[in-house]
Amino acid sequence: MRIVLKNNDLEVCFKELGGELASIKDQDGIEYLWQGDAQYWSGQAPVLFPICGSVRNDVALFRPQGVGKIPRHGLVRKKNFKLVEQTDSLVSFMIEDTDEMYQQYPYHFRLEISYQLLGKKIIVTYRIHHLGEEGVMPFFVGGHPGFNCPLLEDENFEDYYLEFEQEETCSIPKSYPETGLLNVFDRTPFLNQERILQLDYDLFKNDAITLDCLQSRSVTLRSKKHNKGLTLHFPDFSNLIIWTTPNKGPFIALEPWSGLSTSLEESDYLEYKKQVRLLPVGQVAELGFEIEIL
Repeated sequence: MRIVLKNNDLEVCFKELGGELASIKDQDGIEYLWQGDAQYWSGQAPVLFPICGSVRNDVALFRPQGVGKIPRHGLVRKKNFKLVEQTDSLVSFMIEDTDEMYQQYPYHFRLEISYQLLGKKIIVTYRIHHLGEEGVMPFFVGGHPGFNCPLLEDENFEDYYLEFEQEETCSIPKSYPETGLLNVFDRTPFLNQERILQLDYDLFKNDAITLDCLQSRSVTLRSKKHNKGLTLHFPDFSNLIIWTTPNKGPFIALEPWSGLSTSLEESDYLEYKKQVRLLPVGQVAELGFEIEIL
């Protein structure tokens, strides 16, 4: 089923598989969202829950429930969501835990995702419900939207740059692509009083860039050749991951995450991980970000 929101500025499409974005086109017909290509990356904009990134050996421990197997980026990104609401400007999806999910993540939950189209903005909101009867539910949530880069046929990836909201001085943790893990204490200087990051495939030769110390809560993708671009606003998220594939994928992923992959010094208990959110029974957590087309 084709699920579409449209106004005078944008046409935005969605799919029930993953409850995710499928297309973002402006009034000139320019496609902003990566359309997926298995040669590079078959995904588009997966939703990450209840982890972002990876846990050690895909195994998470829980007190007192035991052990679960959670693959990279969680349990829901390849599941069908239910379309629960559609208006002229809003689409909402929902998924609840299944027996299969509960075996790996022993909590009863509902994840709702709403997309509101407002002018040139797509407002994405995650609502996480703890449906269990006792205890707290540890979780992480995040977005993984990929954007075409370049946007136009007569351009190159290197014609683009990222502009941060504020001048940044930061380092990045070492990543281990073979496991998906991090070492947050082994860090490399990255930005030095800079707002501009020139895109180059060499930046990604060691996998994704984990920006866990940013002051900025928005970043803009711009071209040196025209005014087309977009801004990602992520006020509710502590981390921004920037990624493309080592075989020079023609896209850039800008990913707001509430937490990170397991760092080498961390235990395997999900509830003890850095930045974890612990949701009491009957409570709802809400986080969101916005994609603004320029």
